[in-house]
Amino acid sequence: MAFNNSLVSIVVVTYNSSQFVIEMLNSISSQTWGEIELIITDDSSKDNTIELCEDWLIANKQRFVHSQIIQVPQNTGIAANCNRGLNAASGDWIKYCAGDDALMPRCIEQNMQFVGENPDVRVLFSYARIYSETFDEKNFVRKIPGTTPTHIINPEITAHSQYRLLLMSDRITFTPSSFIHRQSQLDVGGFNERVKLQEDYPMWLALTRSGVRLYFMEEETIKYRQHEQATNNMMIDYLIKPNYFRTEAFRREYIYPNLPWDVRFEQRFVWYASQMFNNQVLNRNNRFSRIVYSLFTCWLNPFKYYLYVKKRAVKELENKEFYL
Repeated sequence: MAFNNSLVSIVVVTYNSSQFVIEMLNSISSQTWGEIELIITDDSSKDNTIELCEDWLIANKQRFVHSQIIQVPQNTGIAANCNRGLNAASGDWIKYCAGDDALMPRCIEQNMQFVGENPDVRVLFSYARIYSETFDEKNFVRKIPGTTPTHIINPEITAHSQYRLLLMSDRITFTPSSFIHRQSQLDVGGFNERVKLQEDYPMWLALTRSGVRLYFMEEETIKYRQHEQATNNMMIDYLIKPNYFRTEAFRREYIYPNLPWDVRFEQRFVWYASQMFNNQVLNRNNRFSRIVYSLFTCWLNPFKYYLYVKKRAVKELENKEFYL
């Protein structure tokens, strides 16, 4: 395949994104990669996101091989919004973007160069630069991940091992950088629309379970914006991310049945103990909350002690990824 002539679909997922979406669109039009299809899929915004995108496309339509805006009459959730972009895309590779982020100028070029040189790749991650409110360098916060994520992505690890590690926890904190083969997503049924506010974690589970291995590239490709209006607000320093309290139904259906009994009971204990932090008072990342959390989820957790003894008493554990 002549990768320098390959069409890449960029799917911009929007919901009330009027404050930032033009900055994202400008970063797309500035890509060094030429063959781009732009799909904007909006989840029934209440602001003027659609009008801004329509006006911008009138002025920039010639930049793209194809472009379109998808609208729905009512809000359906992030997963369904991503699926609309997936089903409309015609490129072999898809770059999903939130309406409040921005791409580095060589984002698509660097991703395509990597997959061209590594034909087995179907899912590729890279570094994301985190900013507070604006993308001025004075507002740069940190790079995620901080270092190469060798715990979940390394040359020796298999897709099956990655799946088991992901069952233990969502270890992919750098989802905004993802670059994904379109057909691989379709092969696992796309995004799980039953999980409305957590589109990425179920996708990584489905892909790795099907044998698709996750890869990482040592490049910075995207700018991620922290701001108070974000769906996944990272401005507040929570002890436990609020989304954790909304995903237990998903875990009961997709996670717990695939865990060894002892690991499953340990996680369930932590879930019940964590409920006291499901409020604005205790759920702050301060010394007092950390001590209380450690007391109830670790020191008073009988399954922690059982697992501690088991990992030291049994030299060769079956399904070792669950006991790391």
